[in-house]
Amino acid sequence: MKTKLLLLVGVFSLIFSTSFAQLTGRVYYQASNQIMIRIDSAEMSPDEITQAHEIMKKPWQRDFILSFTQTESNWQQVASLDKGATSQSSDEMTISLSGREDDMLYKNLVTQSYTQEQEFMGRDFLIRDALAVEDWVLSEETKQIGDYTAYKATYSQLVDSRRFSAGMAEMEAVKDTVQITVWYAPQIPVAHGPESYFGLPGLILEVHNGGRAFYCQKIELNPSADPVEIRVPKQGKVLSSVEFQAIQEESIRNMEGQYQGKPGGPNRRKVSIGG
Repeated sequence: MKTKLLLLVGVFSLIFSTSFAQLTGRVYYQASNQIMIRIDSAEMSPDEITQAHEIMKKPWQRDFILSFTQTESNWQQVASLDKGATSQSSDEMTISLSGREDDMLYKNLVTQSYTQEQEFMGRDFLIRDALAVEDWVLSEETKQIGDYTAYKATYSQLVDSRRFSAGMAEMEAVKDTVQITVWYAPQIPVAHGPESYFGLPGLILEVHNGGRAFYCQKIELNPSADPVEIRVPKQGKVLSSVEFQAIQEESIRNMEGQYQGKPGGPNRRKVSIGG
């Protein structure tokens, strides 16, 4: 497998250095998120958990655009009529999802770094850090995505999760192992992909990460009428990903402390997810 990987990378580099050196494009993706709730509480029945999943499912269907040159890319949500936070409720359960469509992710494959615009608690942040280089396992399995033959690649990732039950004073940090599966097209020899995914000898057209997925809907290569322009975000307080995570965790702890003993009791359930 390592020999095949080196061969693919070698072919990819050769193509890059010749006819495709100026390749640019836009890729339109549809994102689908099926959020799994981990709750160890007798306060919620299986029907209520199923209800929460259904409430969450619709607001998390979003459209995104990946704009790219050979070495840089922008990732941004497509503008919609219902900008800002989305809230869905049913009976005694409220689920709100927050996020800002204007937030942009910039990736640079030469420096293997990224810059991410992020709004959180009414403040603008600019997260700058190194891209995570994953240990991709390439497969010979293929499938057709539009006009392109896509190849399968996978890697496993240890992620931080949080678990909360009614008798707990605060959320418990746990570890989960998730296998990420993507499909990439060597016919489009750029190492870009949706969101933070990158590093394969071809454009990533589809991603499956637990309950999250990205599906390629349309590809525009070397658009002459509307040339691709890559923007580097500059607005917001500059932080590393670790520093930003610490701010998020502190805010969560503060909110948990404020909620304890407030009117509404354990029967009023609310799940808030930052976008």
